Amino acid sequence: MTDRVLGVLGGMGPLASAQFMLRLTLLTPAARDQDHIPAVLWSDPRVPDRGAARLGTGPSPLPWLMRGINGLRAAGCGTIAIPCNTAHGWFEPMVRDAGVPILHIVDAAATDLRRIGIAGGTIGLMGTAATLAMKLYQDRLNAQGWDIIEPEPQQMERLVTPAIASVKANRVAEAYLPLAEVVNSLASRGALAVVLGCTEIPLGIQAGPADGLRVPVVDTIDALARAAIAWARPGTVG
Repeated sequence: MTDRVLGVLGGMGPLASAQFMLRLTLLTPAARDQDHIPAVLWSDPRVPDRGAARLGTGPSPLPWLMRGINGLRAAGCGTIAIPCNTAHGWFEPMVRDAGVPILHIVDAAATDLRRIGIAGGTIGLMGTAATLAMKLYQDRLNAQGWDIIEPEPQQMERLVTPAIASVKANRVAEAYLPLAEVVNSLASRGALAVVLGCTEIPLGIQAGPADGLRVPVVDTIDALARAAIAWARPGTVG
């Protein structure tokens, strides 16, 4: 049992936050309720669109992100997980003013790559156009020894972006085929694995058969959940 309380800054989108809570629960070694990790979910879907903000076409989400962080800190949370990749574009100002540590989703993905035995080489990266444009994953993973390849622009426009929109609209089953096509395309270009750098993408991938994918994928929801478990229970692997 642990006294460490995890804060979850969510709502971006709501389904990804709910999936994070589900995976946090299922990945935690526990035999009874009291063995699980205390957690507070702040799910606010009113946070302005992070992609639009990064592309300069919408307001900054930072005041809303800080509002959630302050609420979680007031609730007694000792660290914060954010199951939204694009929100990590504001990681530095959030960390500066949070008053508590914030887990970084890219570092969690790097740990998961090593967990599945891929400590270097070429990996594929999928995400929103904004996440890819801000180099959130590329710079951090390059520095840790991986070479990154991304979907072609036409694949982003025709397959990835519409699939993400389908998940956000609760049409999850529609997202599998286009996303699987992109995973396998990255594999054909030499990717040893593909990081799903958008928390909607794993939901779409899980809507279809795993044997339809040519390489392993890193689910960033699961990776962040494992990082949260490691924080709450040092030495524990979820």
